[in-house]
Amino acid sequence: MEVEHVAGRPVHTFEVVRTEQIAPHMVRVVLGGNGFDTFAPNDYTDAYVKLVFVDDDLDVSGLDQPLTLDSFDALPQGKRPVVRTYTVRRADAERRELTIDFVVHGEHGVAGPWAAHAAPGRRLFVMGPSGAFAPDPAADWYLFAGDEAALPAISASLEALPPNAIGRVFVEVGGPDDEIELTAPDGVEVRWIYRGGRADLVGDEIAGDHAPLIAAVTETPWLPGQAQVFIHGEAQAVMHNLRAYIRKERGIEAKWASSISGYWRRGRTEETFRQWKRELAEAEAK
Repeated sequence: MEVEHVAGRPVHTFEVVRTEQIAPHMVRVVLGGNGFDTFAPNDYTDAYVKLVFVDDDLDVSGLDQPLTLDSFDALPQGKRPVVRTYTVRRADAERRELTIDFVVHGEHGVAGPWAAHAAPGRRLFVMGPSGAFAPDPAADWYLFAGDEAALPAISASLEALPPNAIGRVFVEVGGPDDEIELTAPDGVEVRWIYRGGRADLVGDEIAGDHAPLIAAVTETPWLPGQAQVFIHGEAQAVMHNLRAYIRKERGIEAKWASSISGYWRRGRTEETFRQWKRELAEAEAK
């Protein structure tokens, strides 16, 4: 949890309006309530928020107001929040609704089980949003690739493309049942790549350096003109394989490939994953 960067930022108080099971392992949660009194959406299609999970019965009225992550420091160690990063699927300021899609695998993790049991009226604290990517209309074509974790940003990006856009989309999921409806211009081809199981449980022979997404992207014919690239997902597949392919083999400049990064890594919690990313960045800077 990147407390050093977010501790002093405002914490917005939302509540669950409704949920929807959009795939066997994905739950859509729509948040509302008074959150939009202080929450201001941005224009990035990869907008993300920090979700602050605390006990449902915690009375926050006695904490420092307005709430920030620092406000929870007064709580006993075992009562302090767990923070997880999630992409915003949709922020509707007119309806005052914030939509977030959660990958759910039983009781595994923190956010997934919370979403699976989220009932209308349940409270959730949110920090943000942040973000950095939006489709550039100056691009000749677009390449999007990722796994389930990247689906919200890919979905939002496709909906933001001009009607005459040309592109390729590659999404790696467990199997056909994990596909969700995507809205894309006619000139954008969408391909679903099946790995045959949960991304965190399949064998190393079809994960990491051997993830099916890698072959799908690297073996596709490259379209003419300037590409804008967005690739996110499991860090080993993305940062050690696809990023090098795009930047070095395809020679795409940073301006057009600035959003290629890992959203998660096999075998790591978000806290240890963020530490790994910092170490990787430090090593690459030497």
